Amino acid sequence: MTPRRCTPGVRTVHGCCTAVTAETPAIAGPGGFASRTVASRNARSRCAALLAVALTAAPASADPFEQFGTAMKYGLPLAAAACAADQDRLEDFAVRGVLQAALVWGMKAYFDGQPISRRPSGEGKGFPSGHTAAAFFGASDLAGKCFNDKPLAGAAAYGAAGLTGWSRLHAGEHTPEQVWTGALIGLSLGAASFGIGTDGASFSVGLRF
Repeated sequence: MTPRRCTPGVRTVHGCCTAVTAETPAIAGPGGFASRTVASRNARSRCAALLAVALTAAPASADPFEQFGTAMKYGLPLAAAACAADQDRLEDFAVRGVLQAALVWGMKAYFDGQPISRRPSGEGKGFPSGHTAAAFFGASDLAGKCFNDKPLAGAAAYGAAGLTGWSRLHAGEHTPEQVWTGALIGLSLGAASFGIGTDGASFSVGLRF
């Protein structure tokens, strides 16, 4: 069989003519610089896409600010999960996520009926804020592990989480104490790493300017 000829600047890869650019080397083994760069870009693209989907798929609400908070409750953790999967640390992320949710709901049940758990509307099970905990869990994981070299992106994630907490106050769903407690729970477990399937336990909030 006659070898396939390609035009100058194009290389044969697995029988196909493939353009070679300075940004994407023709040969890059698994774990090479090009592979890591592409994987990092793919992870960030998935994060942005999931956040956009969460914003557009959030249930309709009379208050757009409240709708934004609900979108971030799901969007930030989903974006962090996509990044964790790309970085082969999804198991560690899942364990921390389950613990975060279990802690929030356990505290809601334990403190129900006490003054600290009473919402501004008079209803119970308000301590701590689950929306805020979930948003800060996703934001701190993104900032500390996915955007550790992109401080502005990390700051944007924290800003979205902070607005989520504010939206719960604005909607009259939580008191400041309930929101701050939720933020602390989410931040602590999101920034942590238990070392499951990774190099070891660590704690990072990101934002390295």
